[in-house]
Amino acid sequence: MPKNYLLCFFILLKFALHYFLHNGEYDLHRDEYLHLDQAEHLAWGYTSVPPFTSWISWLIMVLGNSVFWVKFFPILFGVLTLVLVWKTVETLGGGVFALCMSAVAIIFSVVLRLNILYQPNSADVLFWTLFYFAFIKYLKTDNPRWLMYAALAFGLGFLNKYNIFFQLLGILPAILLTDSRKIFIKPTFYVALLAGLLLIAPNLIWQYVNDFPVFTHLRALNKTQLVNVNRMDFLKEQLVFFYGSAFLIITGLVGFFRYEPLRPYRAFFWTFFFTLGIFTFFKAKAYYAIGLYPVYLSFGSVYLESLLKKGWLYYLRIAALALPIIALLPLIRVVFPVDSPAEIQKNGQAFKDLNLLRWEDGKNHPLPQDFADMLGWSELAAKVDSLYEKVEDKEHTLIYCDNYGQAGAINYYSRHPEIKAVSMNADYINWMDLDAFEIKNLILVQDPSDTDKERTDERPIFQSVTYEGRVENPFAREYDARIYLLKGAKTSINDILKSDMAEERKEYQ
Repeated sequence: MPKNYLLCFFILLKFALHYFLHNGEYDLHRDEYLHLDQAEHLAWGYTSVPPFTSWISWLIMVLGNSVFWVKFFPILFGVLTLVLVWKTVETLGGGVFALCMSAVAIIFSVVLRLNILYQPNSADVLFWTLFYFAFIKYLKTDNPRWLMYAALAFGLGFLNKYNIFFQLLGILPAILLTDSRKIFIKPTFYVALLAGLLLIAPNLIWQYVNDFPVFTHLRALNKTQLVNVNRMDFLKEQLVFFYGSAFLIITGLVGFFRYEPLRPYRAFFWTFFFTLGIFTFFKAKAYYAIGLYPVYLSFGSVYLESLLKKGWLYYLRIAALALPIIALLPLIRVVFPVDSPAEIQKNGQAFKDLNLLRWEDGKNHPLPQDFADMLGWSELAAKVDSLYEKVEDKEHTLIYCDNYGQAGAINYYSRHPEIKAVSMNADYINWMDLDAFEIKNLILVQDPSDTDKERTDERPIFQSVTYEGRVENPFAREYDARIYLLKGAKTSINDILKSDMAEERKEYQ
């Protein structure tokens, strides 16, 4: 069978798997709503992420903003990662078995899980893999254009997620330890560096103009989330991501010293450990390192093919191909939103054993955090819509939410295109136009953690404050998020919100 037919088969398999691994009870994820709303506010940077995701969101909006397209693009990024792994094997001289082995390993891995969400992570893995692929091609051909492709991969990756900077930190010292160090005396290397810098320059300028919100975001992230990260847990979780094909990664690392065709790429041996070491030192979240692994599946597949080619060892190829699939099958109902929330709660111990119930707060909860973040949003939007339809003075009514998930979900699901829910959380604080109209009424969506159920702070400011409903899905992370109608402002709500915005920005900085 021609190799291209095989590649097409694996591509179709990956697309098909994703449409079987999602239960219809789940909405989109909290972060997906924020990313989708960025399409309405295109810029060279955001408080939460660099601009690449907003470009994809704009394309999704042009295509109709349906759930199909929201799900399509992360799957596409996963498919492109698969193609790059395949092409890497071809570059390394691998045959049909090595190609199939690498394809099976990448499909039946954590990448399958990663590609179910519209977040920067899928593109992050793609750009890591593209960068490594371009560098491998350069080492093989000594053609400087591949350095330019590597610069392009880094630049786009940087504009997608700053996480790719760790890739550069990991590979540069590794190059110094091998014969590949001669790259540092070639002018084309510095031309490529300059090209990469020019590509990311608009975002760097945006960061400068806006007082580098990335550092503020990192400080907040370290204070609220990374403080709960344990370095040993980080290393343990690395074993889970590709555990069905971990033997390939180990085989690849050994192959740099035992298999002559891989010796020219020995810099990747040191890259592996330098990169993991940097992530560990900075107490990164475990999934930040996923982009490191796909290329090592290629190295491992090529070396394994050379080992399993004679006598009875040849028949171990079938076992090797089956292992990633067999390893993932028992986890399908645990790591993918296949079962309903009620079914997950019944089988809670299986999730707990894999540390999947541990949220960013460091505590265990009934559902994995990603699953809980995919519940309650359409319910919230429907209730806000119903309330909005009852308000007589719509022209002077603002829908104000405590967090970005609430605002984004209302904007996505609402039947009323004029609705633009806002928040002082994440990027929404930069999108609020408090001079657009005089605010006399608020539809207020309260965060579940807010203990002021009676809205004592707002009652003196409005003529009436009424409780109108709440998110009732007990499995949702937004469970008990309450909705209030605040009517007849006695003072300027615009001025109050402007003051609150100034305080919020000051506190955030």
